Amino acid sequence: MALLLATPALLLPNIAKDSSQVVMLMAMLAGFLTFAEYNSKSPSIVEFRDAAPFNRLRFVALFTAVFMLSLIAKDKSDPTAVTNALTSLGLIVGNAIDFPYSPVRLIVLMLPNTSENDVVSAVRTSASLSYLISLITMTAFLILVRVLNWPSRKGAFNVWINLPLFDPTAGEDVLVRLRRDARFNIAFGFLLPFFIPAVVKMAADLIHPITLENPQTLIWTMSAWAFLPASMIMRGIAMSKIADMIGEKRRRTYANAVEDGGMLPA
Repeated sequence: MALLLATPALLLPNIAKDSSQVVMLMAMLAGFLTFAEYNSKSPSIVEFRDAAPFNRLRFVALFTAVFMLSLIAKDKSDPTAVTNALTSLGLIVGNAIDFPYSPVRLIVLMLPNTSENDVVSAVRTSASLSYLISLITMTAFLILVRVLNWPSRKGAFNVWINLPLFDPTAGEDVLVRLRRDARFNIAFGFLLPFFIPAVVKMAADLIHPITLENPQTLIWTMSAWAFLPASMIMRGIAMSKIADMIGEKRRRTYANAVEDGGMLPA
């Protein structure tokens, strides 16, 4: 986590000294909190802590997006063969994904009308690569769930450890709540890439329009725009899988109780 937060500041040239100090402080704090969370016996707020590789997959996706966007931003001032290749890849992906009503097209339309062509091109390239990485990550996780039977292959799933903010004893039946939360996360995650640019565009008349001319702002904005919806969809898929596991366990328990001639569990 510390390396993730520090990556843009480490790769981009001409970073202000004060900005570098703030970034390093945030990186050290994030690294300490992550270390404390994964080395404590009691969970706090991090979900799926012991259900690898859910969090690892999300981290790799976010780190890949931040790293690649940092190299693309570096290409403007310190070009190399690697940065040129990534920029060319981003342009190709951008031209392929930037079609009418696509999330990338909405991000481009979100920019003020006075934006320069270089800024528009950088936003299109960064948004396209980030969105592509998020799609690949979601597809990989879906394969992990449907084909490799995550998280059953890792043994028993502990709800308290992996869902510390979910109280299975509160409210209605746990299966109903899990499936409702799963549908909400998937639906909201799908709509979020379209919803954010529309809200920013509508709010531009009331507040100062967003500017993405600063490389670090561009990197983190595009990474968050693509990563947060993907993370919500992955969470929805995971909760739907957990609900299926609980439902299957209930069916087996009821079937065993009927075969044994005993009373059904309450």
